[in-house]
Amino acid sequence: MFRDIGVVGAGTMGQSIAEMLAVKGLDVHLAEKTHERLSQAMQAIEASLDRQIERWAITQAEKKLILNRIHTEPSLEHLAKCDLVIETISEDVESKKHVFAQLDAILPEEAILASNTSTLSLTELAAVTNRPKRVIGMHFVYPAIRIDLVEIIRGLQTSDDTFRQTKEFVENVLNKKGVMVYESPGFVTTRLICLLINEALHLLEEGVASPEDIDASMRIGYQFEHGPLEMADRFGLDAVLAALERMFREYGELKYRPSILLKKKVRAGQLGVKTGEGFFEYDRDGGRLS
Repeated sequence: MFRDIGVVGAGTMGQSIAEMLAVKGLDVHLAEKTHERLSQAMQAIEASLDRQIERWAITQAEKKLILNRIHTEPSLEHLAKCDLVIETISEDVESKKHVFAQLDAILPEEAILASNTSTLSLTELAAVTNRPKRVIGMHFVYPAIRIDLVEIIRGLQTSDDTFRQTKEFVENVLNKKGVMVYESPGFVTTRLICLLINEALHLLEEGVASPEDIDASMRIGYQFEHGPLEMADRFGLDAVLAALERMFREYGELKYRPSILLKKKVRAGQLGVKTGEGFFEYDRDGGRLS
């Protein structure tokens, strides 16, 4: 079973996955281009652990153990001994291909290469490697520490053994539910949730209800933890827009065409929790202010 896990990309998702893996007792090698980004990521992970201490979820000693399991790596070469690497960089296919080609040259032959992509083709990423059978998708839902689901995506050439190993790891080590998904833009979770968010945006544009009432309708009426507009804020409005645009291009169906309001928000730099303002306002720890 995998013991040394590489995580490429120290953005919001990379931080969340690295923290979750370390909490599960695994050694994590978090790789990013600059020391500055790595430092920012570790500060964010530490702040997340501090919030758990405030809730009495972990102790100071546990926090220290978790942080000691996360090793920051300034280059991909430092991942050479990992038996699983999860790529979490931005949703740009050329950038991901570049990372996959580099990792393929560095990692041992039996290592598995996984991507946390929510919309891109695993088959296309696998094509730049010499190990297409060992390439798979592991789509975690943010925040990875709290959401007990992982979509395990099979590319065209992903082997049964690679899928079995990944599913066993997800279910037996991470204690999450692994659902098998065949490659398709948006998979299951992104495809469904982005349509819900987009329809909520159309309701808002048409003046049918206020943002608060749209979210309350789904949160209270259907027991959602967050309503669709707050979900969008937490995912990042830029990420929601990118996912909808990609699905619109791939499927060509009008239902995936992004709302004009979503585009305006992104152009204005109001991206949700990460900028402090989206459809609602948030403090620097992601707490809702309004």
